[in-house]
Amino acid sequence: MSNSAFPASKTAIIGGGYAGMAAAVTLAENGIPVTVFESAKQLGGRARGLVLHDTQLDNGQHILLGCYHRTIKLIEQVGGNISHDFQRLPLQLTLHKRFELKAPRLPAPLHLLAGFLLAKGINYTARMHAARFMLSMRLINFRLMTDISVIELLHLHGQDEELIRLLWEPVCISALNTPIKKASAQILLNVLRDSLNGSRSDSDMLLPRVDLSALFPDRAAQYVSDRGGKVNFSCGIESITRHHQGFKLQSTQGIEYFDKVICAASASSIIRLLNTLPTLSELVKQIEAITYQPIYTLYLKYPSDVQLPHPMMGLDRCISQWLFDKGQIAGQPGLIAAVISAEGVHQEWSHEQLTQKVIEELRVQFGILKRPDWHQVIAEKRATFSCVANLSRPSHLTQEENLLLAGDFTAGEYPATIEGAVISGTHCANEVIRQTRLH
Repeated sequence: MSNSAFPASKTAIIGGGYAGMAAAVTLAENGIPVTVFESAKQLGGRARGLVLHDTQLDNGQHILLGCYHRTIKLIEQVGGNISHDFQRLPLQLTLHKRFELKAPRLPAPLHLLAGFLLAKGINYTARMHAARFMLSMRLINFRLMTDISVIELLHLHGQDEELIRLLWEPVCISALNTPIKKASAQILLNVLRDSLNGSRSDSDMLLPRVDLSALFPDRAAQYVSDRGGKVNFSCGIESITRHHQGFKLQSTQGIEYFDKVICAASASSIIRLLNTLPTLSELVKQIEAITYQPIYTLYLKYPSDVQLPHPMMGLDRCISQWLFDKGQIAGQPGLIAAVISAEGVHQEWSHEQLTQKVIEELRVQFGILKRPDWHQVIAEKRATFSCVANLSRPSHLTQEENLLLAGDFTAGEYPATIEGAVISGTHCANEVIRQTRLH
């Protein structure tokens, strides 16, 4: 359908993270005027770039998987180049000196089965149990009759404690950012289905070479502007009220009126904004009931000759769970990012205590004796929603006509990932397009 087929309609998007900008791009592509309100000075939300110590960093390390088709498509749509913007690695799970799983370049699902059977660090029986688990999940189409915790599912299928610690727990923590005793087995199976049960390239790991704001949101803003839309920075929305069939938005820069609104801000901001609309009191309670998990990222800038054995690797029984060598990934020699996902004892420590423990782990594990020139801890205390079993997640539709909800925490098959955010934003945009066609 041509853009001219749509009647004039003004849509506001509150929040310029990946969900909001995915909605904005989808609407702009279809010729629907859109205005984005972002309260910060930059786009990206919880997946954003920043500059510290004169160095380009991200507020956390995000990995895309080959199965993140919607995100990849949108990045390309706004001018990105996947082979340039990412370092693409075949599926590989390496826990230093303890465990290694590599998926050979075979057709799916043979690549995965071969990876399990050739894994290093576990005995033959454990390798067979891991392979049988995946085959069992394939037989039920990765769909459970009732959601349970990940640990319950693994025990039901004979996965021993060492196999769980070395394989399934790292996979669960990296995918769901939720402890294995709480995490939703069904959501994890959704991720395993799409990443490990599709084509071989679906299981590839894509490590961003550019910062997370530049990767998509900044390009999306230019895409929207080029098509008549507007992106406002440092312009938070203070209130939403009904105005005839549409809405009045009070921002820090004044009042504007819109036919439709997509609320893609943080959950806490959404609660504040929706509290003034009596029809949404139950929705607000549902969002308030969601709990959150932290992610701590520690950047250590060593001399440029310091390098890890792999661009990305894990550690077993250490405070640091995942290490990223930004020199190998993004051309930043000597810069190492240590990631600690989900809740844990590290939350009780000062940033200086945490830093010293991680420096000592790198010394013990890799023999790095040099001291870093500088370090920086970035603690996102509400990095993701806690993806627990049977979690009630709100729909993107609300009781207020023409007011939609976007964000990785909304109802969907994915945990709190960039792909989940993009899917949510796209759903909202498609609903606006559908409603616009009807009128």
